[in-house]
Amino acid sequence: MRVAGIDIGSRSMEIVVRERCAPHSCHDGLTDVRSYVWPDAPSGIGSGIGSGIGQDNRQGGQAAAWRTVLQRRLPTTFHPVEQCRVLLQDCLPQRIVATGYGRELVQAAVNSLAESGVRDGGAVSGAVSVETITEIKAHALGAAHDFAHARTVLDIGGQDTKAIALLPPRAGDAASGTLPGRVSRFEMNDRCAAGTGKFLEYTATVFQMDVQAFGLYALEGDDAPLINSMCTVFAETEATSLMAQGIRPQNIALGLHQSIVRRTVNMLRRVGLEFPVVFTGGVARNPCMRHLLQKELGATEQTLLISAEPDMTGALGAALWGCAVADAEIRPAG
Repeated sequence: MRVAGIDIGSRSMEIVVRERCAPHSCHDGLTDVRSYVWPDAPSGIGSGIGSGIGQDNRQGGQAAAWRTVLQRRLPTTFHPVEQCRVLLQDCLPQRIVATGYGRELVQAAVNSLAESGVRDGGAVSGAVSVETITEIKAHALGAAHDFAHARTVLDIGGQDTKAIALLPPRAGDAASGTLPGRVSRFEMNDRCAAGTGKFLEYTATVFQMDVQAFGLYALEGDDAPLINSMCTVFAETEATSLMAQGIRPQNIALGLHQSIVRRTVNMLRRVGLEFPVVFTGGVARNPCMRHLLQKELGATEQTLLISAEPDMTGALGAALWGCAVADAEIRPAG
């Protein structure tokens, strides 16, 4: 059986496909993971080998094992349903769980594939019914899967920022089939682009750089000015004014990163910050954000944790939820 988790964001969409397997063959070394990562992807999909994560969940005394067999990432574009069709076109999942800003669109893509008869190159017996879960739940599950001792999750996405406090694992959770990553509190900033990946992307454009290069450039700063405007448009105006005053652009870039970090750390403290913190989402790849968060939180590399592929956390969490539901359906009653 295969289960797919799909995360449809405003800038990109990701899929993680997990497959039920014999427990003895599900360890990391045998996991076959293909990672298709945009924007390096040629011909709309791309190529590249990523690292895999295997898992062996023992539930109710009966081994139920899953391994990740495929990961993909594509830009959302203005045609998300068509892009979602590309994500799914050769995956053959029997169950799909969707999350993210555009999660309600996944069913339309699945129905479209079923109508066209494109499913693993063979006949289609009927469209899969897509279950949806919140981004909060998906990121909590994905983060706790990668780091079992996680207590707080920070996701800075293209559309919003999420701070999530997790409950500690309980004895007997694994035996009862309860997934790690239970949410106790959360806070979202989704009313404007302030403090989100979109803010960072927009300000990077002002410097004519992509977000990753912008992060490295900001690390060259040594005397950041205080930037008060959190509105994206006003922040650009303030940055332009600082440039006219002769402030080094590297320092302005550093100041813009610091303005996001201040807002983010306040959100984390309001939900009851506890370590370790797992940083998810594409902004976790920005080296300046990682550095400033670690400094502002007083964290270390052991307490501010980032998975190998932080962009995939939401899709992974959705897939894990689908696997857990599938296991519950075959678990003996009582």
